[in-house]
Amino acid sequence: MGRSAAILLCVSVAAMVALGLVMLASTSLWATDGTGVEYALVKRQAIWAVVGVLGAVTLAWLDYRLLRKFWIPIFLGACLLLVLCYVPGVQVWRGGAARWISLPILGQFQPSEAAKIAIVVALAAWFAQYQAEAGSFWRGFVIPGALLAIPTGLIFFEKDMGTAVAIGAAGFGLLYVAGTRWWGLLISGSLGFVVLAYMVMSDEVRWNRIMAFQDLEGTKLEAGAQQYYSLLGLSSGGMNGVGLGDGLMKHGSLPFAHTDFIFSTVGEELGLVFTLAMVLCYVMITITGLSISLHAQDHFGRILGVGLTAVIIVPALMNIGVVTAMLPNTGLPLPFVSYGGSNLVFTLAAIGLLVSLHRRARFAERAAMPVIKERKLALKI
Repeated sequence: MGRSAAILLCVSVAAMVALGLVMLASTSLWATDGTGVEYALVKRQAIWAVVGVLGAVTLAWLDYRLLRKFWIPIFLGACLLLVLCYVPGVQVWRGGAARWISLPILGQFQPSEAAKIAIVVALAAWFAQYQAEAGSFWRGFVIPGALLAIPTGLIFFEKDMGTAVAIGAAGFGLLYVAGTRWWGLLISGSLGFVVLAYMVMSDEVRWNRIMAFQDLEGTKLEAGAQQYYSLLGLSSGGMNGVGLGDGLMKHGSLPFAHTDFIFSTVGEELGLVFTLAMVLCYVMITITGLSISLHAQDHFGRILGVGLTAVIIVPALMNIGVVTAMLPNTGLPLPFVSYGGSNLVFTLAAIGLLVSLHRRARFAERAAMPVIKERKLALKI
């Protein structure tokens, strides 16, 4: 495998992060953090970007196989952080949900972002250890299913259904790739869908979102306002956009123009060209991530790479689907672009691990080259 995969991956990610900072600068005068400081959000996001890049570089330098040795404490630590979302005094309520926690040193962050990577590491380590039993009932379905279900359930009942659905979808794909029997995934997926449907119908706010999704024009002043004005912004941008900073939707019509609906802001101000370029970047991340996974030197690396790629791309697809009104409103950020320190740092961490996979595969190829040359020489003689 050549160096092009890692280069394309890093270039795509860097372009998305840079675009996110530019768009935050465009919206931060209207999306304030309550301090009244000009461009406070973009300055804070830039700091998180530096932290995330340093973390990604560190993980890229380390041997990813160390994660296999410590997958149990990593997984348990992530579950503990998720449990803290239910503890008064530690949990932080925003928008009617306790998705954040506040700790003395770390400050406020969202544990579900760390849980994404922990789940992937745990499943990869499990299937690497029991590769021959991936098709069995207990070690191929029940136990890895529990590794996915426990943290996902904790996230789900925080009322963070969008993140839970994204992790669940990515996890199901990972289980299938690892060798879990399709009938087990079908049964558990059907049960999960029934639970999801019941929880949505029993929640008035979420049910109104589903109903609004079917009639955005009729609900544009109510539950369908965000998606309606999102489409309006995309359509008004046309091919080349109305100009950076000149968008109108961010002036109150689209309250989450810097987070969940930043893709619409890009389309309005920079046009179809930039939104298609963003989609191309996500396609490149998918292709390079899977390519790196396929060339990993062990089964743990292959499963880990597929899972890391999935937990990046699935939320991106869901976010773009919501912004373009192809999916009901789920409240998911757009990876690398939306405002949010937790999402940015841990998504960049996933990229760092993918680069570590790539580097180890390159080292293995280089180590094998002298042996291959000797064998060719021996054959000639």
